Amino acid sequence: MNTLTVTSSPHVVHHDSVPKIMYRVIIALMPALVASVTVFGIRVIIVLLTSIFACVVTEYLFQIIRKRPVTISDGSAVLTGILLALTLPPNLPLWMTFVGSVIAIALGKQVYGGVGSNIFNPALLGRAFMLITFPVAMTTWTTVDAISSATPLNLLKMQGVSTEYLRLFLVNIGGSLGETSALAILLGGFYLLYSKVIDWRIPFTFVGTTLLMAWIAGSNPVIHLFSGGLLFGAFFMATDMVTTPLTKTGKLIFGIGCGLITGVIRLYGGYPEGVMFSILLMNAFTPLINRYTRPKMYGRVKSNG
Repeated sequence: MNTLTVTSSPHVVHHDSVPKIMYRVIIALMPALVASVTVFGIRVIIVLLTSIFACVVTEYLFQIIRKRPVTISDGSAVLTGILLALTLPPNLPLWMTFVGSVIAIALGKQVYGGVGSNIFNPALLGRAFMLITFPVAMTTWTTVDAISSATPLNLLKMQGVSTEYLRLFLVNIGGSLGETSALAILLGGFYLLYSKVIDWRIPFTFVGTTLLMAWIAGSNPVIHLFSGGLLFGAFFMATDMVTTPLTKTGKLIFGIGCGLITGVIRLYGGYPEGVMFSILLMNAFTPLINRYTRPKMYGRVKSNG
């Protein structure tokens, strides 16, 4: 005899979970990590482990102190540590990496209540703190030989010099650890799209809007595409499920907004990069975007209807 079990909503069950999603993103980051290690050597691993250790320990201590369930096994703290590490210069002192990682978890995540409650992307918030606190160290870029060098975006903005396209696509040795190879970033990004961890609307509108602004302004769109943090930010930072809009229209607005802000900063501001600022600014607008793009509720009874 078949029995009918009646339960409350929701009735649609999805097999995805927070740990599964987090570890898929970590897998997607492996090509960029391998490319970075190939170019800069074993120090990348040391920076990475420092960042992960600081993030995991900070999350653990916050949850113990606040008497909350310990959730470090879900991979979110590990992912924050990897993302933050990949936005840092190769030779940044390890103690600065540690401090930035603590801030990323403490002020970027735990003060809001933990995973799923934060307003801003934790890794980018940690990087913003580090850029303000350690401006010289965070803007000193070195090559594999530990020689200071200008990034391709700096060369384009300050001197009008274009870097070879193939070098930018395969191995770009000037910039953050995660910017080492555009090809590696694209491999990870397309894996996220294929596995449906992220939606295409944010990365494509983000990148497309930035490139359109560069083309209109007479700047080289290819340099803007393959150098700096545009691809890394569009696929791995701007697509954070917690800090970005839920609706399809909202995602389009978010991506376009990120592209506009990035383009304005890169083309007309005093700073050559604008990806981090654009994502954090649009994170602040996410609740407003969600409010005005949510679908209408049919059948709802108005109080004075």
